[in-house]
Amino acid sequence: LQSLGDKMGIRAKDFIRSRETIFKELNLKLHLENDELLFQHMSQNPKLIERPIVVKGDRAILGRPPEKIEEILKV
Repeated sequence: LQSLGDKMGIRAKDFIRSRETIFKELNLKLHLENDELLFQHMSQNPKLIERPIVVKGDRAILGRPPEKIEEILKV
């Protein structure tokens, strides 16, 4: 997950699903600046990962909105 974040140029807080029940149950709002902790929880609870994520070579993007997928596939 860290390498995906690096490829997208974003931090864990930028692709965690903060509206998921598990996010609220784990009280993760208090830890949005702690990438290591967020990645750990995302790895243990895949529902927390915003998706789809498209990887092409050394680049990756979140596929929302869907037009972003077209952008990475053209390159």
